[in-house]
Amino acid sequence: MINNFVCPKCHGYLRVGDNIIFMTKTKKWKGGLILLHPELGNYAATYHPSFKVDEGEHIDFYCPICHHKLTSSKHENLAMILMKDESGKTFEVYFSQIAGEQSTFKLIGENVAIYGEHAQNYLDFMNLSQMA
Repeated sequence: MINNFVCPKCHGYLRVGDNIIFMTKTKKWKGGLILLHPELGNYAATYHPSFKVDEGEHIDFYCPICHHKLTSSKHENLAMILMKDESGKTFEVYFSQIAGEQSTFKLIGENVAIYGEHAQNYLDFMNLSQMA
C-alpha cells in the first residue's frame, strides 16, 4: 500500500520514492535535510554525515516546499503532517522531533494507531490516556 504524505499548510507532497523529505533545524541552528522511512513505526532516517545531532536533541521539522514549521499544537516535541492512503482517507500523523525518540500517532476521527516505544510520553497530550 502506497501512502502519500503532505504538508498540512500547502498540501505539497513530501514523499519522493521511498522517503519522506523534511527540512530541519536544531536549536543550535544547524540545518539539513532528513529523509524518513514512510512506513509508520519504522524509524530509519537518512541525512548527510555532517548533519550530526545528539541523542535527545530537539529538531524542528519544516516543509521543504513552503517552509511551514510542522510543530504540532498538541505538544512542542511533536510534528504533524497529513497522510493520504490509497482509498482517499486522510489521517493526521504526529511524530517525535526528539532525536532517538520513537513515538508516532496516526489519527482519523476517534481512531488511532500508536507506534514506538516512547509513545507513552505523549498519551496525555494526544488525549489518548484512556485508550492506551
